[in-house]
Amino acid sequence: MEWWKDTIIYQIYPRSFCDSNGDGIGDLPGITSRLDYLRELGVGAIWLCPVYRSPNVDNGYDISDYRSINPEYGTMADMDRLIYEARRRNIRILMDLVINHTSIKHPWFQKSRDRNGPYANYYYWSKGDGDGGLPTNWAGFFNGDCWEFDVERCEYYLHLFAKGQADLNYHDPAVLDEIKKIMRFWLDKGIAGFRFNAVNLLWKDSLENSKKRSALAGQEYYLSNNGTHNILRQFQKVWDEYDAFTVGEAVFVTPAMARDLCAPERKELDLVFSSEHMECDQRSGNKWLKKKFRPKLFFDSIIKWQRELDWNALYLENHDQPRSIPRFGSKTYWKKSGKLLATLLLTLRGTPFIYQGQEIGMTGFDFSRIQQVNDVESRNVDYILKRYRVPKSIRWKIVSRTSRDNARTPFQWTSERHAGFTDGRPWLGVNHNYPKVNLEDQLDDPSSIWNWYRDLCALRKSSDILRRGDFFPLEATEQVFAYRRDLYGQELTIALNFSDSPARTACRGKLVKSNCKRQQFDGKLQPWEAVILDSTEEGGMP
Repeated sequence: MEWWKDTIIYQIYPRSFCDSNGDGIGDLPGITSRLDYLRELGVGAIWLCPVYRSPNVDNGYDISDYRSINPEYGTMADMDRLIYEARRRNIRILMDLVINHTSIKHPWFQKSRDRNGPYANYYYWSKGDGDGGLPTNWAGFFNGDCWEFDVERCEYYLHLFAKGQADLNYHDPAVLDEIKKIMRFWLDKGIAGFRFNAVNLLWKDSLENSKKRSALAGQEYYLSNNGTHNILRQFQKVWDEYDAFTVGEAVFVTPAMARDLCAPERKELDLVFSSEHMECDQRSGNKWLKKKFRPKLFFDSIIKWQRELDWNALYLENHDQPRSIPRFGSKTYWKKSGKLLATLLLTLRGTPFIYQGQEIGMTGFDFSRIQQVNDVESRNVDYILKRYRVPKSIRWKIVSRTSRDNARTPFQWTSERHAGFTDGRPWLGVNHNYPKVNLEDQLDDPSSIWNWYRDLCALRKSSDILRRGDFFPLEATEQVFAYRRDLYGQELTIALNFSDSPARTACRGKLVKSNCKRQQFDGKLQPWEAVILDSTEEGGMP
């Protein structure tokens, strides 16, 4: 049953969602207390970022025990209650499972230090290049090299991410069996499936020097290779037993790679998160080097993926990306651009993922110095730039625009102290705009971003065209993006003006919805206007 094709999924970053006990950290009871809110929004499933036991080198993406809950978030009883209460409200739970690496505090890694023990090959170990240097010239995703020397084993271990995250070695069949058992453990608890972190990096063909001198040297040995596909097909045998839904974060994925990962006949994943549309404001593929956002590049990427994949995982924000306002929207037209981005997200073909706070128009952090930043990746970048003698002001400009902490500031529930997130001291600073941007003020405001999201979620759920209709692009200029959704001859046309200036479009039809106050549509779009038209008779364009 492909329930996920008719469902709106909501991503929760637990540390920042809702704190129930005043320790400044969001937790599982806090999430449970907000389930009715999510149901009212129109959510049918929750993707829960990692809540497993972890030393928090990377805020839970370095797991030290897959079968226990981090005490900061609560207990396993709290997790069981969340699953139960969500099910009572017809909301499914998806767990975020990190299977490319574990924490170096995990018992597997601790035991792997014994070269003669049964866990010796659970990770990638190497003595080095013979001259006291690193085993390979590979570069990591968190900048810098990706080898760390372990004094106990007297060898280097591979970590494509932070040095506290050692890569698992699937060449040892026991690792595959361990992960299968973990999946069954959670599926037996009643969760509906998994989101997998960095899922197309699992298999390393060999540990050789890269011939490519690039920011991520070595990827030719591990990116979307046959070994990873074989691993996923083995996992699929487990998922089939539970009719589990699976979506994978795929790094540097092309449409062809994505099809290989999620084509139904291949028996691997259901969906893939691609990131090409999120790279339209980057220079040379480096997310830390920003350039001016060009809407047409954004539109062209969306069109390409809509055409080349039958079904997409739709998102504009997540825990690793800066907020979509003002990145793709407008500070001047904050409310209108927030509604326009919501319209885009909820009218494309695919499964929409809403990231916490997106539905009220939360913006990135307003920190002023690196000491306020928690993100390990951001701090690594600052450290490397400092080594190259980059001035402090330029380092901060680079880090502040891209830091993952932009999306991790606490949810702004109310205009009260700490935005109603906690009674204590928040683990990460709250954006100071919370007196103006918060849920409480938007609930009873018919013109709010939140009510626009709720109405669009309801419209999508009631519309076969929006849920299952085909996608046809109509216009993609530097200002206007327009497309048609078509199902059995019934048509809806969506026209979006990504600009502070008015625009014209050839799209026509009976007005269904506009984020500007109007009763009918004459072809002229106001700044940041989004319209949905019933174009069944007009065909979308003359």
